[in-house]
Amino acid sequence: MSTTLLALTDRGAGVPLRELALVGLTAAIITYLATGWVRVLATRWGAVAYPRERDVHMQPTPRMGGLAMYAGVVFAVLLASQLPALTRGFVYSSGLPAVVVAGGLIMVVGLIDDRWGLDALTKFAGQITAASVMVTMGVAWSVLYIPIGGVGTIVLDQVASILLTLALTVAIVNAMNFVDGLDGLAAGLGLITASAICIFSVGLLHDHGGDVLFYPPAVISVVLAGACLGFLPHNFHKARIFMGDSGSMLIGLMLAAASTTAAGPISQTAYGARDVFALLSPFLLVVAVMFVPALDMLLAIIRRTRAGLSPFSPDKMHLHHRLLEIGHSHRRVVLLIYLWVGIVALGAASTIFFDPRHTAAVMAGAIVVAGVVTLIPLLRRRDTDGEDAVDGPANRIYDKK
Repeated sequence: MSTTLLALTDRGAGVPLRELALVGLTAAIITYLATGWVRVLATRWGAVAYPRERDVHMQPTPRMGGLAMYAGVVFAVLLASQLPALTRGFVYSSGLPAVVVAGGLIMVVGLIDDRWGLDALTKFAGQITAASVMVTMGVAWSVLYIPIGGVGTIVLDQVASILLTLALTVAIVNAMNFVDGLDGLAAGLGLITASAICIFSVGLLHDHGGDVLFYPPAVISVVLAGACLGFLPHNFHKARIFMGDSGSMLIGLMLAAASTTAAGPISQTAYGARDVFALLSPFLLVVAVMFVPALDMLLAIIRRTRAGLSPFSPDKMHLHHRLLEIGHSHRRVVLLIYLWVGIVALGAASTIFFDPRHTAAVMAGAIVVAGVVTLIPLLRRRDTDGEDAVDGPANRIYDKK
């Protein structure tokens, strides 16, 4: 395991930090510039989200922001393919071309849904198709580490590899699609999680002596982080454009690809069988992406089933609706969810650099702080109600005098 973060600047270690930064910056700039053009195009095409009863936004807002993000991704990947320090990532792995092709496919499915609307089954078929293209081009889970019962590392056969990759990819795609309910939320979560995967991948590159098999997750994640960063200024509250399904599903697929390509080549001999956290980090990063929408979805299913409704019936009781209800502003709700996901994602990524026990202690403290910050409006409301209950009778007596 790496001893210091400063060691990552060693060019001899095979960690092309400057090139990765350049590629991420390119994705951000192209996405930022393209978003204005896409906004005009979406308005002309009629790809506009009109407010519904359960929506938070109050004005018609164009969608299709995923098209601008994909433009940033393509330009950045093309640049990476021309940089000598990153070219090897294309020679020894098909991960980057797979992301461009599969990402383009799922983005087109999202565009169609943004403009004309698709039923759930058709959209699901498009997600499966895009994930299958990614698997066919070589992006798939090949090994799985299970720390329970002394199982250890399992080498997956072809069928298990395909099924696991398809299941996780579609799950992450739908998780990102599900969480895209507030201005800047999906883009911010994509930025945070992609940054965490990039940090983790850079650590893997250093610890494995610059092994080219770890170039794809580093490039994929930094490109996605750049695209999300470039889109956020247009999408943060109050949003001038929504990313739509074309953007949220693209983010989900790229996060799945990044975590998958990071997990496959990890050498157990580099960390030791006891270093469970380092070996499980790719899965933990997937959990970081999914835990907020998964929790929200689980609570929604329970809530609606108890009320005798369909689990898929829309309502205004999602987590972000509840946070708004207890007194948080729109922006603060988004920042709070950033905080919760960031704790899990960055905590998982940091296990590549620090002792997992220290990381767990810091995460526990951060979770306590996040919990207190989340509940502050509720605590203030209770204090106010208590003061009103005490002061009320006294005021009434004073009035009688």
